[in-house]
Amino acid sequence: MRRVVVTGLGAITPIGLSVDEFWKGVHEQKIGFAPITKFDATDYKAHMAAEVKGFVAKEHMDFKAAKRMEPFSQYAVVAAREAIENAGLDMSKEDSFRCGTAIGCGIGSLDAMEREHKKILEKGPSRVNPIFVPLMISNMAAGNVSIQFGLQGKCTNDVTACATGTNNIGDAFRSIQYGEADVMVAGGTESSVTPCAIAGFSALTALSTSEDPEKCSLPFDKNRSGFVLGEGAGIVVLEELERAKARNAHIYAEVVGYGCSADAYHITSPLEDGSGAARAMQNAIEDAGIDKNEITYINAHGTATHHNDLFETRAIKLLFGDHAKNIHVNSTKSMIGHLLGAAGAVEFIACVKELEEGYIHPTVGYETPDEEMDLDYCKEAYHEPFTYALSNSLGFGGHNASILIRKYEE
Repeated sequence: MRRVVVTGLGAITPIGLSVDEFWKGVHEQKIGFAPITKFDATDYKAHMAAEVKGFVAKEHMDFKAAKRMEPFSQYAVVAAREAIENAGLDMSKEDSFRCGTAIGCGIGSLDAMEREHKKILEKGPSRVNPIFVPLMISNMAAGNVSIQFGLQGKCTNDVTACATGTNNIGDAFRSIQYGEADVMVAGGTESSVTPCAIAGFSALTALSTSEDPEKCSLPFDKNRSGFVLGEGAGIVVLEELERAKARNAHIYAEVVGYGCSADAYHITSPLEDGSGAARAMQNAIEDAGIDKNEITYINAHGTATHHNDLFETRAIKLLFGDHAKNIHVNSTKSMIGHLLGAAGAVEFIACVKELEEGYIHPTVGYETPDEEMDLDYCKEAYHEPFTYALSNSLGFGGHNASILIRKYEE
């Protein structure tokens, strides 16, 4: 099996429209939460969201191309361009059939569905946009990135709810390991701050109803009240090690393990003993061929819902035993909310940057411990070198995915 490294990063987030802006925001412990502006949410239970701010598609891409994409695809294309340029890839010099795409979106465009359904009701079916379907379907993020950058290799769109971003990066890792591709542009994207999404997640009692930006997203805190819906994209360039070295690419980190499992339990709740998530982490660690006690940092799924945070804590304790107390556990969602299909991908980028700098960001807003949740949830930032970062993503339907990255060494 071939070694796989990260050579490019790109991001559109609620706290920055590039990786540099996002990472600067993380260092500043910036939060992306504010009242919903995309529609009038007065009559809804949840009023806060982590929207992407200041993004104007035509400032980042061809205007005509932008008009044929919904925001989730626009975010993916812009983040992919940043990642490809960051990696120094010149597609005119590459074998395009060895360069693939694995970019997922959990939902696609709810906005397009709501908009066109309204047209049907008010004006009749003949008024529906002729390209409604290709605007809306979730695979179009991967499709548009492939088209825009001439990536003619494997092109896929794993859809596993909140595990989508991690599954796509993990499967891209496998594709390079086993020789299906030499380069993969991978990640996740989402733009679902819409009436249906806010109403639907609220009906599940999954969203925080707090109207205080500093208190609405509190992963692992006793006073947590649900997640805040976010949007954005995280895209990375993964590459086979020897070809990356041959072209003198900057190598951010090495992907060394990927593990999945299914809870086979409930459509929204994780297994209460955490055994499903524990197995995904175990699989990733065994895939890397390391001892579990070498793990000292986990970027948790950490949604700030009661069930997720408690059961993910149980999963960490179940797998690591007494060593769990030695692991720093944080949640990037404390700053950017829950980006659904993009969550795992943006959190992967956070892990890469943390490894690079020897910096573990705090779980912003965390103050009050919960009785059973007694791990180190990073109330403060840590400045220390570490070797491995394990990132978890847990999706509705019982999808568990963990990906393990290592500080790069020859």
